[in-house]
Amino acid sequence: MDHLPKDPAMLVSAVNMLLRDEEFDSLSELCYCFNSDPDHLKSYLLDHGFSWNEDQKQFKEC
Repeated sequence: MDHLPKDPAMLVSAVNMLLRDEEFDSLSELCYCFNSDPDHLKSYLLDHGFSWNEDQKQFKEC
């Protein structure tokens, strides 16, 4: 994958998969690799009904 999807549902799926499959150790590391800001990503997805769970390292529907 050379970029993160723009569609919120696809983005959540991709981020959760990459973290679950241990491609990245943290959301910050993942965002750094894809030249994205973690706070912007969290805010964007929260606006689309998904919240970040730090303990589980995944986005979930609010």
